[in-house]
Amino acid sequence: MKPIVVIGFIGTQLDSGRGAGRWEKWRPTLSLAQHPDMVVARMELIHTPRHTALAEMVKADIEGVSPETEVRLVPLDIEDPWDFGEVYTRLYDWARAYPFDTAREQYWAHITTGTHVAQICMFLLAESRIVPGVLAQTSPPRRQREGDPGSFTLIDLDRSRYDAIAQRHAADQREAVAFLKRGIATRNARFNALIDEVERVAVRSRAPILLVGPTGAGKSFLARRMFELKKARHQVSGPFVEVNCATLRGDGAASSLFGHKKGAFTGAASERAGLLRSADQGVLFLDEIGELGADEQAMLLMAIEEKRFYPVGADHEVHSDFQLVAGTNRDLRGEVAAGRFREDLFARINLWTYELPGLAQRPEDIEPNIEHLLAQHAQQAHRGVRFNAEARAAYLRFAQGPDAPWHGNFRDLSASITRLATLAEGARITEDLVQAELARLRWLWAREDAAPAHTLADDDLDLDELLGTEQAAALDLFDRLQLEAVLRVCRRSRTLSDAGRQLFQASRMQRSVVNDADRLRKYLAKHRLSWERIRA
Repeated sequence: MKPIVVIGFIGTQLDSGRGAGRWEKWRPTLSLAQHPDMVVARMELIHTPRHTALAEMVKADIEGVSPETEVRLVPLDIEDPWDFGEVYTRLYDWARAYPFDTAREQYWAHITTGTHVAQICMFLLAESRIVPGVLAQTSPPRRQREGDPGSFTLIDLDRSRYDAIAQRHAADQREAVAFLKRGIATRNARFNALIDEVERVAVRSRAPILLVGPTGAGKSFLARRMFELKKARHQVSGPFVEVNCATLRGDGAASSLFGHKKGAFTGAASERAGLLRSADQGVLFLDEIGELGADEQAMLLMAIEEKRFYPVGADHEVHSDFQLVAGTNRDLRGEVAAGRFREDLFARINLWTYELPGLAQRPEDIEPNIEHLLAQHAQQAHRGVRFNAEARAAYLRFAQGPDAPWHGNFRDLSASITRLATLAEGARITEDLVQAELARLRWLWAREDAAPAHTLADDDLDLDELLGTEQAAALDLFDRLQLEAVLRVCRRSRTLSDAGRQLFQASRMQRSVVNDADRLRKYLAKHRLSWERIRA
């Protein structure tokens, strides 16, 4: 067994006593050295300078009953033993400098002695593994007898050693992930992995989080759910404050965000706190942060880094400690390169960046979201509605197919299901209703789907021109038809990744690593084609 090293505070009351009578009472620090079947190799005895004499006496007593035990006195200059900040700082600094050697020694943190504050600090240091050992709790004997050391209990705070605790922790994490997803059982591997990480970051970090994705992908919803999760864990006490930066224009932008002093400008009849101050101790969600002007970007950077800023027209700074969640449908890297977004602000908010896939990139999640929207409608309208089997199949065929771009993402889907549920007679959505709704969706998307002048139409697919006459002639009919089908999907897609997701939708569910763009790129390269050449 590895030698035992005990770390603990001297008990200024429990360990005290100077006459011979001290041997008749139970003293917790001394008791650890009195167990005949357990030898303490070394004891780090922490004390304040004013208790040095007591510490030296306890050291002598321990060495008298257990010559094998080396006692080292550790004086810590603690002015107020009930000041948590002071006690923790002194202990933390000592522990960080201590030469722990877990390969050769085992460490016990004695928590019976010392103030309650000292005991809590010992617990925290052991729980965080700064003191890499177990807690030792000593207890007096039932009947006080000279030389009886009582008993001791060891408490290992390494939660990974306890199956029940590990299972409870895993269950808590699953519940938090389900909460972030509204309880919808998503089937998209990429989205599930993203939410798993967002859950861990949301409860462990107060650093800015950047959510990237198209309009309607759920950035605002996810930001609010993160706030509600943190609030349930008592990690925030302030409110959730949301603002769409695209609505902030001109002189009023800075005033809305940072507040203003009375008389700061024409119309400033009274002082205004501003949204940043309203979000103190809470979460501030700035949607479409790429729309902020240059001045507001500079002021926001200071507010994030220093938690303070100047309201418009004010001479004195104000303070607000909030967590920032930002949203954007722009590529801020391109905005930085074009000089429209500050590089230092982007670096500050880019620590945790998550790209939310659009609905067209998550066709497997359309079905569970339809069920969720119908359940939501039933709660609001007090009327349950269901699809007929044929109607459901027809709707899903279209919704999950390449002809449904879902430009508005979940907003489009929510509006579509609301229309169907509202028009359903007898609480049943029929195939006729579905066909009418699909016609409406095609009409809504017609203008957005209009191909730009440079986009290939189906009739423009000329393999002889793309591949060269000799290479095109060498293709079997099977390969030619397959290639033409792939090129048509590429024509309808905005990016290589979008095209890959549509082409490999079925097989991607069985793959542990999903890289649709790479698969498509390799297929095109086999025919000496590139995405750029196809789109040129």
